[in-house]
Amino acid sequence: MFDNNPEITPELIAAHGLKSDEYERFAALIARTPTLTELGIVSAMWNEHCSYKSSRIHLRNLPTKAPHVIQGPGENAGVIDIGDGDAAIFKMESHNHPSYIEPYQGAATGVGGILRDVFTMGARPIAAMNALRFGAPDHLKTRHLVAGVVAGIGGYGNSFGVPTVGGEVNFHKSYDGNCLVNAFALGIARTDAIFYAKATAPGLPIVYLGSKTGRDGIHGATMASAEFDDKSDEKRPTVQVGDPFAEKCLLEACLEIMAADAVIAIQDMGAAGLTCSAVEMGAKGDLGIELDLDQVPCRETGMTAYEMMLSESQERMLLVLKPDKEETARAIFTKWGLDFAIIGHTTDDLRFRVLHHGAVMADLPIKELGDEAPLYNRPYVPTRRQAVVRPEDVPAPASLGEALMTLLASPDLCSRRWVAEQYDSVILGNTLAGPGGDAAIIRVGEGPKALALTCDVTPRYCQADPLYGGRQAVAEAWRNLTAVGATPLAITDNLNFGSPERPEIMGQLVAAIRGIGDACRILDFPVVSGNVSLYNETNGQAIMPTPTIGGVGLLPDLSRRAGIAFNREGDTLLLIGETVGWLGQSLYLREICAREEGSPPPPHLHTEKRNGDFVRDLIRAGEVTVCHDLSDGGLLIALAEMAIAGGIGAAIDARPHGAPPHAVFFGEDQARYVIAVDSNATADIIARGRDLGVAVARIGTTGGEELTILDEPPIKVAALKAAHEGWFPAFMTPSAITQES
Repeated sequence: MFDNNPEITPELIAAHGLKSDEYERFAALIARTPTLTELGIVSAMWNEHCSYKSSRIHLRNLPTKAPHVIQGPGENAGVIDIGDGDAAIFKMESHNHPSYIEPYQGAATGVGGILRDVFTMGARPIAAMNALRFGAPDHLKTRHLVAGVVAGIGGYGNSFGVPTVGGEVNFHKSYDGNCLVNAFALGIARTDAIFYAKATAPGLPIVYLGSKTGRDGIHGATMASAEFDDKSDEKRPTVQVGDPFAEKCLLEACLEIMAADAVIAIQDMGAAGLTCSAVEMGAKGDLGIELDLDQVPCRETGMTAYEMMLSESQERMLLVLKPDKEETARAIFTKWGLDFAIIGHTTDDLRFRVLHHGAVMADLPIKELGDEAPLYNRPYVPTRRQAVVRPEDVPAPASLGEALMTLLASPDLCSRRWVAEQYDSVILGNTLAGPGGDAAIIRVGEGPKALALTCDVTPRYCQADPLYGGRQAVAEAWRNLTAVGATPLAITDNLNFGSPERPEIMGQLVAAIRGIGDACRILDFPVVSGNVSLYNETNGQAIMPTPTIGGVGLLPDLSRRAGIAFNREGDTLLLIGETVGWLGQSLYLREICAREEGSPPPPHLHTEKRNGDFVRDLIRAGEVTVCHDLSDGGLLIALAEMAIAGGIGAAIDARPHGAPPHAVFFGEDQARYVIAVDSNATADIIARGRDLGVAVARIGTTGGEELTILDEPPIKVAALKAAHEGWFPAFMTPSAITQES
């Protein structure tokens, strides 16, 4: 590591991720040459990961308020009111770069970090999800990354004791050099017992809680704000090492100290560690902070002020303590075997002062560290909209059934059972629906309320048209929550893009944010938290734009909910929504025709809302218990998944009109659902839909052990299941992983 007093050279400045003009801005702000520790502090506070300097001018346009929103963006996590004095607290964040360099620890500490964001606000975590993107299956590193990331998520979440209830896993060559690991967590707290990071008065003790500080994770936030190159593996020392058992103790100790009325403010030590947590805590309260690093518990000898301020060692918190509660708080943390040390105090001078061995290592204006961070309105070039792919210009398959079997066995549509089985999805005993459905469902307490959770985005849509892609990602999350009977309440987002310094990438980001905002406004689905992850590229090759949406919805009565599995023979199958057979950017076009082209399906948001409200009302009335939204792969994929989940077949006998059969059955038109209803209710539901302007069409009947599509030979449900579930276990055979590693 750097010595204590090096000369501040252009090379040293560049090594800290600062542009020369940014350094000059900082030097002018403090009117002198900074110390090394000060340079490290500003590099952490002003990097992309912490300052959002390329995105926050655009993020301001997102809708973040609603009557049920208690806390929007700006705190550790978002908070929404779910009634009866309960609040849901949730957020999603990325750990992309660390997971590519060291997949197990990168993914594990991503889970640990998002859990701390939730319980630092006073919530007990009750559910976790993740959204994962890997390179092409035949890329040399893909199996190794999948194995390590999945093991890391399971190793941390299972040991901590939180169920992993859902998520996404997808593959594309654009992620060959930069996988994505987006971690989501949700907890429950009382609305009158939510804790924030704002210090409130001078002279209050600042307490270090949790595990000891080491040299792991130094420059982690800076590394997360830089693109990769061929030497990315050399950044391995910047990846943190997690301990889920220590985090579980930290959770229990934090909740106990909160219940003891000892906490004024509390902040997770996440990105940039002690630096970011201390600065945010003081700045939010318009106060200064003085730290004495001699008091910081360290697990390594000889650590410098620079190293302590930038360490991202895990399982640590910073607390502003009520002075008369010191002994109570110390006893709680001692009982849980965790460090408790008073390392400083709040001041009234708006300075951030760091002392070590009696010397002042940093003395900076605390508000300006955040407020004066660069804010860029970067130039951007809009993405050119691609031509519409006409259904008649896309070849029909030799057989609809054969095409269905091929798609079911493809990497992006096959079962994720192999992944889900690495995670404990039922611990805590509140999981009503776990991985594999449209949305996970978690009971709140003893009921009758439940929360529905989903993660969604279609990157190929965003690549072709980021405005449409942003809208569709929100709409699909809204639709997945609706499909189980939940009222969508709010989202968290994780915006994964390449370098914002490239105008075409910045154009993707701007358009996707605009699209997200459009959909959130029309669907009454505000953004309450989120994360921006930029510079996701290697040697100039960017990932597809991937604005992941984590959605949360409320089921007031958990007995009125729907799942995707056919559960009765003789039910009528109804298709909700208009079908024109949109094949642009579809998986049929990619997997069957080997073409990635065209404009994605346009999201008609008012239609989305009308159709979804109609479906939700049917579920809430108890008229529908089987429902599946239509997305990747279209109608036939949804029907096959419903048959596989229930072990019951179906006969699809409604002949397509207006488009070729393969476009109708595999097109990815939006705002659509399949529901199974009692045959006696069919006419009434169709009529009610007509009255509301909702397209409802009968397409077939459930029953038997086969899926029959028009006049084609029937396919055994068992054969569908074998095709659906075979790819992942074969891909992840231990011998293949070992050979590749």
